[in-house]
Amino acid sequence: MVDTTKYTALIIPDDDAEAVRVERLEYNPEVLEGLVCGVLEDVIRGDWCVYLNAEGHSANHPVNARAARLMQECGVDDVVVPRGTAVFLGRGRNWGSAADVPEHLIRRAEQLFGGSGMAA
Repeated sequence: MVDTTKYTALIIPDDDAEAVRVERLEYNPEVLEGLVCGVLEDVIRGDWCVYLNAEGHSANHPVNARAARLMQECGVDDVVVPRGTAVFLGRGRNWGSAADVPEHLIRRAEQLFGGSGMAA
C-alpha cells in the first residue's frame, strides 16, 4: 500500500531563477515523478532522502548546482550529480515510508541560498 499522507518537502528547481521552496505534498510516485519530470531515483542519507530524475543525465536535464551543493554539504559524494528538480523529504520509521523534511536541511538551504521565508 502506498503512503498518500502529505509531508513537508524541500524543492530545489534546477533553474537558479526559480526559488527554492518548502511545500506540503502528497507522498506518492505520481506526484514525485511530476515534480522531477520523469522516472524516480532516490539518494538516501541519514534522516532524509532526495528524489531525482533517474534519466536526467541521458535526457540532458540541466545540472542542479544548488541541490548538488546541499547534498555535498550533507555528506553525499560529489560523484552524484543531480539533474533537474530535486525533492528532499524526511525518512519515515518504516522502510520506504516518508516524513517531513528535517529542519536542519531547511535551515542549511536558507543559509546557502537565502530565503528565510522558505519554511512552511
